[in-house]
Amino acid sequence: MVFKSVIRNFLKLESSSGILLLIAAIIALILSNTFLSEKFFHILHLDIYFGIDSPIFHKSIQHWINDGLMVIFFFVVGLEIKREFLEGELSMPSQAILPIIAAIGGMAVPALFYIILNIGEPETLKGWAIPSATDIAFSLGVLSLLGSRVPISLKIFLTALAIIDDLGAIIIIALFYSSGVEILPLLIILIILFFLYLCNKRNIQSAWIYIVLGLFLWVFIQQAGIHATIAGVLLAIFVPHSKSSEQKSLLTFLENALHPWVAYLIMPLFALANAGVYLGDMTLNTLFNPIPLGVMSGLFFGKQIGVFFTTYILIRMGYARLPSHATWIQMYGVAVLTGIGFTMSLFINILAFDTELYINQAKIGVLVGSFLSALIGYFLLNFKSGRN
Repeated sequence: MVFKSVIRNFLKLESSSGILLLIAAIIALILSNTFLSEKFFHILHLDIYFGIDSPIFHKSIQHWINDGLMVIFFFVVGLEIKREFLEGELSMPSQAILPIIAAIGGMAVPALFYIILNIGEPETLKGWAIPSATDIAFSLGVLSLLGSRVPISLKIFLTALAIIDDLGAIIIIALFYSSGVEILPLLIILIILFFLYLCNKRNIQSAWIYIVLGLFLWVFIQQAGIHATIAGVLLAIFVPHSKSSEQKSLLTFLENALHPWVAYLIMPLFALANAGVYLGDMTLNTLFNPIPLGVMSGLFFGKQIGVFFTTYILIRMGYARLPSHATWIQMYGVAVLTGIGFTMSLFINILAFDTELYINQAKIGVLVGSFLSALIGYFLLNFKSGRN
């Protein structure tokens, strides 16, 4: 009973999902650098298939996590984005402009850092989008460790920024990290989307209809040469939502039902399957290779510069206001926290590169850049809070 109570209390913590992600990443690093490494990677690459002679249904455990379970993650992200635009922080232009412009700056500047450090290297340039992402669970987890010492307005700002950041990452994946599109599967996708549109217009609240159509969408998205996770986002767009308290909202139901599974199972599994990297051959010089240096500098320097300076300019020009009860130092601390790329950065990494060497170098950059951003961001916010 005591153990169950401890588990329940842990899951109630705002930072719990971020803590689980961190634990999963640490376990992956330990397993990758001990006598268990060979067994660990062997398990990740075990093939699982469901009796259908197609690459879509014949994947390794790691690929089922990345192309299967992560579709659910992106589906929930899509639901969150839709809800925010319909009734949340992004529903009013006056409130939305600050996180939207800050997110754009926070994606563009890190990409610029990476491109500058990898210019003239076509193969490594493919990773330009890796440092453009923000991990919403990790960043909010670090922020929540400070409790009431950080104004709620900053938490809302960071949440809205991270959601826009996720939307940007989704667009990048669809446009730059999908293979050549096949016409016939694309036509079938359009038919499925038309049926989803009709279901939405008729306000059909049966989850099973959307699940079945979503499975077909997932299959043909892959056959069309588009990355599987886009199916989750497209499906989320057509899930009906009602602002009325008298009418049940399927969007709200699915978001609430799936969020714990995503936060406490899917994301930690993704971290376990993708954060592992062998560090035995790593030296200080490794960090200064173009890929890890580009990712690290993009996440740590590019993110904070892009987010803070676009925010500063927008507020000084009178187009937006500083979040209520927040100071410029706190805003800068939050800008640093956006450099925690982790989940989305690791995901873009496996799409950007084919070679294990490049993937592992980028992983090192993601881990170091995210760790520095978390540490310095927390220090800045805690220092300011401690002085209040």
